[in-house]
Amino acid sequence: MATVTNITKVKFSVGELVHHRLFDYRGVIVDVDHKFQGTEEWYEAVAKSRPPKNKPWYHVLVHDSDHSTYVAEQNLEPDDVLEPINHPLVEHFFSNFEQGRYVRIDPDN
Repeated sequence: MATVTNITKVKFSVGELVHHRLFDYRGVIVDVDHKFQGTEEWYEAVAKSRPPKNKPWYHVLVHDSDHSTYVAEQNLEPDDVLEPINHPLVEHFFSNFEQGRYVRIDPDN
């Protein structure tokens, strides 16, 4: 008997720089959810454009800020600036910035 799995392809990966299409900010991805993992209350209050819940969502550190955000894939595009992000938590997640992207800290070190 064959097993069917739902494999969701994500457009962006951890360490990649992105630009928010609607709110015009830059950021770096620190985590990826293959589908929406927030609460219904949060979605109703915050996700005004009603992006799909069954597509990837990303945890993003916002440039020149001290907060992070949760963003649907449809609202992100690759960042064309390719310069480091200014955020106090960057060093918590990443060890280096190389060739326009961040390198995740090796959890084994």
